[in-house]
Amino acid sequence: MNIGHNTVVSLAYELYDSDGNLIEKAQDPLVYLHGGYAGIFPLVEKALDGKAVGEACKVRLTPGDAFGEYDAELVRIEERDKFPAEVEVGMQFQGESSKQGETIVYTVTDIADGKVVVDGNHPLAGQTLNFECIIAEVRAATREELSHGHVHGAHGHHH
Repeated sequence: MNIGHNTVVSLAYELYDSDGNLIEKAQDPLVYLHGGYAGIFPLVEKALDGKAVGEACKVRLTPGDAFGEYDAELVRIEERDKFPAEVEVGMQFQGESSKQGETIVYTVTDIADGKVVVDGNHPLAGQTLNFECIIAEVRAATREELSHGHVHGAHGHHH
């Protein structure tokens, strides 16, 4: 079976920065519902369309194709007393962005002088990335997966 609309795709993948340094190597397969369900970067989905199990695919992702441009307005300095006593660099918190009603995840990047610096950018924002994968499995999506818009099962979403 080839990858097409309404198929469930399982990938072994690696993600590299623009200099070829490995950022991430999947321990478990990436499994997504193919066909515009927002389960994978659209450019990767387009490149995978029509491919079969065992085929490899490499896609260069600009910031606009991946995690967006770095936005300095998403960096905030907050008073230390707004955070739990055990706050540490690397911890994440949900908060409102400057856009009304939008909730984003902020990562603590620094703690000093009674202040906590949080960054709402994805850690890979602003970077060009190289996504490399091998197709491990392709199957037809179930009716339930299609109605929910995501994969269920061993490596997919569970309710």
